[in-house]
Amino acid sequence: MEHFGLSHILYEPDKYNPDTLDLLADEEAREYWLCTCEKLVEKYVKFALVNNNDPTVEIRALKFKTCYVEALKELRINPLAHGQLTIRLLLDINETCLRSQGFFDLWKQQKKFENEGALASLSSRLAEIDAITNDRQRWTELCRGVLAGNMFDWGAQAVTSILDCGLYEALEKIQKRPWLFDGLEKWLDKLEKTVHHCAAIFVDNSGVDIVLGILPFVRGLLLRGTSVILCANEWPALNDVTNIELEEILQHASLICPVLAAALSTGDLVVKSSGQRGPCLDFRTISIGLCTEMKVRGVDLIILEGMGRALHTNFNACLAVDSLKLAVVKNAWLAQRLGGPLFSVIFIYEDTPIRT
Repeated sequence: MEHFGLSHILYEPDKYNPDTLDLLADEEAREYWLCTCEKLVEKYVKFALVNNNDPTVEIRALKFKTCYVEALKELRINPLAHGQLTIRLLLDINETCLRSQGFFDLWKQQKKFENEGALASLSSRLAEIDAITNDRQRWTELCRGVLAGNMFDWGAQAVTSILDCGLYEALEKIQKRPWLFDGLEKWLDKLEKTVHHCAAIFVDNSGVDIVLGILPFVRGLLLRGTSVILCANEWPALNDVTNIELEEILQHASLICPVLAAALSTGDLVVKSSGQRGPCLDFRTISIGLCTEMKVRGVDLIILEGMGRALHTNFNACLAVDSLKLAVVKNAWLAQRLGGPLFSVIFIYEDTPIRT
């Protein structure tokens, strides 16, 4: 059954399938992702033990590990044990196992620390952007900033070495152009011809990603006369920013940036919960409140950021309005499967489809 009012988001809602890989049909992918998720368990357990003073944490971490490893074992025997087997499902089961042992927001303190650090650099980053007088060059740098920010993902093993670094190190790491999927020129051409009325941006990680990647991009849209809905997770998952955390970030950012402050006061910049509980995005389960907001505001641009929302899910989705799908591929196997190196860039711009 179609979710309430999805026709203004999806071109053909009845044909929508959020998942890019079918792990039931793709045996190589299934084996790879089951092994990868099993290896990641140790990372989660270690993080829980280091960042929690609760005396029960050791036993709870062990129970989480057992819960998830047993679920993965079951999926090896019966891949349909929990429904259609996809990367989204594997990540959702991980979050369910964490919550079952009281780990509702494992990265809470880490996110707070990273948000504060990134906010301290926001003013200088905006000054750098403003110093670029050429429109196309400025927007190129704003786009590169979003991509570099997206490197800061605690769910990706390949980026562990740069998580303690900053935006500039990440800008050096991402693939040089031409990108694996390079729609930048098409996007820049569109900006020269069109001012979008309202953009809905489905955001990803806390810290450098949201503050130094997304917020300068949002400010760029606001300065053009495009209002913005920032769509963030309802529940914590990995180091993804939640809607509550994003409200707080924007309050701090508005003290630094008058453009953001003005847009918040006029309602041209709002935060909404996407209704999602995991790091992926299924448009069929977004909150009715967000769906209504997008319709009422006349959203004519949807931006999906990060691997979870633009690659593991929605990579093949045809949206009903102009769309950007932006991600850095922080997984060597997946990069190779797509035909590029680690840290390949996905930058896909698609015009509104013509309805027949």
